[in-house]
Amino acid sequence: MPLRLAKFAVGAALLTSLAYAQGSSEPASSAIVSDPASSAETAHAASIKPDTSTEAPSPSIEVIPSDPTDSTPPEGIKPDKSTTPDEAAIIADPASLLPDLPPLPRANSTLVGGTLEHLDRVRDQVTVRVFGGGTVKALFDPRTHVYRGSKEVTVADLHEGERIYLDTILDGTSVFARSIRLNATTAVGESQGVVTRYRADRGELTIRDGISPNPVDVRLSPSTKFMQGNREVAASTLVPGTLVSVDFSSQGNGRGVARQISILALPGTRYTFSGQVVHIDLRRGLLVLNSSTDRKTYELYLEPSSTPDDNLHPGTIVTVVANYENSRYVVHNLTVNSQGR
Repeated sequence: MPLRLAKFAVGAALLTSLAYAQGSSEPASSAIVSDPASSAETAHAASIKPDTSTEAPSPSIEVIPSDPTDSTPPEGIKPDKSTTPDEAAIIADPASLLPDLPPLPRANSTLVGGTLEHLDRVRDQVTVRVFGGGTVKALFDPRTHVYRGSKEVTVADLHEGERIYLDTILDGTSVFARSIRLNATTAVGESQGVVTRYRADRGELTIRDGISPNPVDVRLSPSTKFMQGNREVAASTLVPGTLVSVDFSSQGNGRGVARQISILALPGTRYTFSGQVVHIDLRRGLLVLNSSTDRKTYELYLEPSSTPDDNLHPGTIVTVVANYENSRYVVHNLTVNSQGR
């Protein structure tokens, strides 16, 4: 019995000392009590300190929102210099994708003078009310030169109702304006056509050319010369159906005035041509000849009842005798001189 009491007293003393030690080392009741095992691991990790002699301290990271419109790379990141911005985004000029315009065809030009009735920027076309009545529509493009006097301007300087002068050629079946002149005090040009009427009392000549669908009136002045070949003839030589070339200018009142009228062919007159055949259309009976005399091209028509020579083909050198009748040359006799090429 005394032995049990002694053991009990010793145990109570041990418990009292343990309770006293635990109360001084544990945190306050308001503190979070962690798992004893995790607390041991945390205490062990905290006892390990990094070696500051070999490693730099970790920098603090600050998150800065980026501007979606800012293309500047972040600090510390170098752009790839192998690709420039121009190479990364190549923008082609739409005009550079268009094919180059072909050169203008070599053709005799005709001067058309009148009032600009309409400017069509969609179709690139001008409509001119020509002197004496009628209208002419002509196309234009970047090859067309526009002048105001001696200064070159642009199509934007064209205004409806203004007097203009077109230097036109036939480009296929279309009338093309090679140049446009505005407010020119004197515009010089040449036109070729067939006389439809001559009024000596009014000093006016009406011709039908290959470009204007309507007859064109050209005024005559006392100084107008009438030429046939190399000699000057009387104005009465002109009769309807005469093929003429008109060299004219324009006076300030906007009327075309002829300086010289050259008679190329009179109705019922026989002419001789010599040169190289450049085109044959047997269905139409058309023979196109490049004259070796004046280097001009002539359209000659075969009689429907005639039988073409078997040796007649493009490149053949021929001599043709033709009558000028009904505003065209009709072949009367044809001789093949050589086969050409």
